[in-house]
Amino acid sequence: MRPIWVVDDDHSIRWVLQKAISREGIPCEIFSSASEVLERLETEVPQVLVSDIRMPGQSGLSLLSKVRDLHPDLPVIIMTAYSDLDSAVSAFQGGAFEYLPKPFDIEKAVELIMRAVRESQTEEFVEEADSAAPEILGQAPAMQEVFRAIGRLSQSNVTVLITGESGAGKELVARALHRHSPRAAQPFIALNTAAIPKDLLESELFGHERGSFTGAQALRRGRFEQAENGTLFLDEIGDMPAELQTRLLRVLSDGHFYRVGGQQPIKANVRVIAATHQNLDERVKQGLFREDLYHRLNVIRLRLPPLRERQEDIPILAKHFLNVSARELGTETKRLSESAVRIISEFPFPGNVRQLENVCRWITVMAPAQLVEARDLPPELKAFQSGGNFALEQMAGNSPSPNLWLAEPVVAATTSSSPAVGQAMSAGKYAFDAVPSSELATGLVSAVSPASWLDLLFIEAEKALESGQPNVMDALTAQFETTMIQAALKATHGKRIEAAQRLGIGRNTITRKIQDLNIDVKDID
Repeated sequence: MRPIWVVDDDHSIRWVLQKAISREGIPCEIFSSASEVLERLETEVPQVLVSDIRMPGQSGLSLLSKVRDLHPDLPVIIMTAYSDLDSAVSAFQGGAFEYLPKPFDIEKAVELIMRAVRESQTEEFVEEADSAAPEILGQAPAMQEVFRAIGRLSQSNVTVLITGESGAGKELVARALHRHSPRAAQPFIALNTAAIPKDLLESELFGHERGSFTGAQALRRGRFEQAENGTLFLDEIGDMPAELQTRLLRVLSDGHFYRVGGQQPIKANVRVIAATHQNLDERVKQGLFREDLYHRLNVIRLRLPPLRERQEDIPILAKHFLNVSARELGTETKRLSESAVRIISEFPFPGNVRQLENVCRWITVMAPAQLVEARDLPPELKAFQSGGNFALEQMAGNSPSPNLWLAEPVVAATTSSSPAVGQAMSAGKYAFDAVPSSELATGLVSAVSPASWLDLLFIEAEKALESGQPNVMDALTAQFETTMIQAALKATHGKRIEAAQRLGIGRNTITRKIQDLNIDVKDID
């Protein structure tokens, strides 16, 4: 493996980093100035370069600029004792892999360097041409139904009503319906009826004559005229005011409309596609939407599934949006690790495809490495990963008494390997006092919901406190850490460094805790 290069005018920093990196089994060479590094770069290229930002002679930022010109794929970590905004911004704008402020924790610094090593070893990613991507992405069965419907409607001029949650991509479907119709060569005009003020919507739709109202200084063609021989897409049709619903109904009924202030009817040769995120059946019942207009629009209804119903499409959509974001921002395309893909695929995305697109933009700008790990994801996704049951957390945080956690009997499962546990589950929370803690743990962990380990923790803490046991926090924390380390070692077949990385702690930390907690690692493989 190629060595790590460390350049810093401070001898102690060079020495500490060289020793720490060497302990990881990676060769490390040290330099005291940028000029030494540039001279050496003429014949060799390191795996990763770690550079101070302020040094005699050339600065770290100047070195970064020259390294990026010579070896654009070489990860460069910039470190500095002057943790100011300008330094951070300059480092990232110059293409730094990461910014490391001094003083730093040596374990965290080594972890960052190891991450840069993994990044440099990753195979070069070849970005697929966006032109090869289909206009609508989707492999889920629900999306295949949408594609089939578009195909069946390809030679039709029938009115279509697209339903689906906000951000699901209803306009994309409308554009696809137009693009594959006989009107494809004619205009596609889109109008969000909820985004136009009520007083202007009529003029926006049908146009107006000169002098028809104050400010109407010239004749204006509305969206119906602009879409002549083509397609008019009316988004959020459920929010259309009642009086305009009447006018739209007339156009759909006899194919004619009047401009605001106009006297002559105008023939409309337009295909109308409408969309809404609302339940129009309910709005009709509530008297908020005309039933006759509803039936005029609802000739063919096409339901677009929310993203949570097509989770298998999330990875390919994310890859597409990362490509698009990188191209727009003029950067390299970020790649998602398996752990990041798993979290993104499981996230419910209440904002649907639009929210996923925004997440990919965030990743493109904010993720420090080309290979995006779970810890690099936006806060809402990381909270989803670690939070589990938000309702339980909120209840625990707002409850006047922690006993509300177990205000109802635990009946998430009706069977258990322990008869005592089964009886306790039937009797309610207070019956748990009669169950030995060891039997409770083994019987309930497999029987109740995933979030219930917090309930078990509460029970254990309550018993310890009531019995007068000293240092309850330390005792339970030690048990928790022992369990986490044992699980991590088992998952990594006893590999301590990998276990530490997956737990988010340093190699020295896991070694120290194994010793302090007397964890037996002989049987863990």
